[in-house]
Amino acid sequence: MKAKRLGIWMIGLLLGLLATTAQAQQFERVGNYQIHYSAINTSFLTPEVAAAYDIQRSQVMALLNVSVLEEQEDGTTRPANAWVNGRVGNLAGQLQNLSFRTVRDGEAIYHLATFRIQEDEPMRFELEVGYDRNAEPAQVGFIQRFYIDR
Repeated sequence: MKAKRLGIWMIGLLLGLLATTAQAQQFERVGNYQIHYSAINTSFLTPEVAAAYDIQRSQVMALLNVSVLEEQEDGTTRPANAWVNGRVGNLAGQLQNLSFRTVRDGEAIYHLATFRIQEDEPMRFELEVGYDRNAEPAQVGFIQRFYIDR
């Protein structure tokens, strides 16, 4: 269990660092919620982390991580229960559905999906994120280019 928590923490840290480096905090604010997202090539994961979460390490596979935080009155945030559906594809419109699974570590909640990438091809993401039963799901979209480290 301790190794699994360390692995989740490492995924979060790695994705957070890469997101900060790549595009300085990738998130969208919807009302009192922040929808954070980041995508990395799975070859960046350590073999231990990939094994702990049954993620295939490959130069042609990437991992999308989505988390939702609710802003509190005191300025802090807390993880929010949410669901995520989405698709990823090239700019020509060839789309594939993403299959998300939810990972919980203490209070932290991550929604993870893996998908195939191609060298130097921009990928378009279309996400639908439900975080409040009384609100319509948020639509989040972004484009990211992936490179294969050979």
